[in-house]
Amino acid sequence: MPVTRLNHAVLYVANLERSLSFWMGLLDFEMILEIPGQAAFLRAPLSTNDHDLGLFALGDQLTGPTAGTTSVGLYHLAFELDTLGELERLSSVMASAGALVGASDHGTTKSLYVVDPDGIEIELCWIIPANLLDEATIASKATTTRLDMAKEIARYGAQTKGGIGISIPGQRGKP
Repeated sequence: MPVTRLNHAVLYVANLERSLSFWMGLLDFEMILEIPGQAAFLRAPLSTNDHDLGLFALGDQLTGPTAGTTSVGLYHLAFELDTLGELERLSSVMASAGALVGASDHGTTKSLYVVDPDGIEIELCWIIPANLLDEATIASKATTTRLDMAKEIARYGAQTKGGIGISIPGQRGKP
């Protein structure tokens, strides 16, 4: 089965309107189709997919996720961002909304961790383009340190296009 990438994700949520406020209001997803109070299909701002995210409402009586604590299930979703400038902007947006729960430097990937209204964790990441990788950065991908956004922007630039997946040479991010 030669899978090339994840096409979309579907989440069960407690309250559809609250989740739409998060995804559309904070992350700029656009509505593709809505079944009011029941389901919605959204597309990420720069996506060409039919939809990237499906949300299905189960009701406000449900509590937050238990995956990893008392049950198996989803740990987090990761969405790639186009630039470090966008990652920096979303850091402020998410912090102001009380949704930012972490920021990590994974060597080749710079990441924010946020939670949606139901407590589902989402990683927002920028990937160093292949043509900007060096041996030290590649070697450090097995480590996780605190993200120093200012340092990364000084090194790579706020508007440098990120790599794809694991930074495939020749795909994006060329100066």
